[in-house]
Amino acid sequence: MSGMPTLRSRKLEISYNIPISKTLKFWEGLKEGKIYATRCRRCSRLYFPPLADCGECLESDMEWVELSGEGELITFTHIIVRPASFQNEPPYTVAIAKLKEGVKALAWLTDVKKKDIKIGMKVKLVPKIIDDRLTYEFKPL
Repeated sequence: MSGMPTLRSRKLEISYNIPISKTLKFWEGLKEGKIYATRCRRCSRLYFPPLADCGECLESDMEWVELSGEGELITFTHIIVRPASFQNEPPYTVAIAKLKEGVKALAWLTDVKKKDIKIGMKVKLVPKIIDDRLTYEFKPL
């Protein structure tokens, strides 16, 4: 087997540039402390995160709706074994809540002790900026 090349592994990083022109108001809203969804003007279906085109009736006539962010926790999980892109983060909690407006949202749940998290607890979806990255998270009400 001498003479065979040695296999080495290398780190591969992939970055995606996702066009946001049709959902720019959502990203601008996060900077302003607001959470936006889109609603189809034809069939009234509400989308969060916002979509530029309705998945129900395929219409492209969407309107922007500001959400209260208030909701009720439906489910959650504690992430101990983290994916590679989150290895530098401490263990965290991911939750799904149904917002007052009827849409469900998935986000990290912060500012609450693990033992105090309960299904049905009231939460609020709030914008957050992390290292120049716009995102959102749940906080207990």
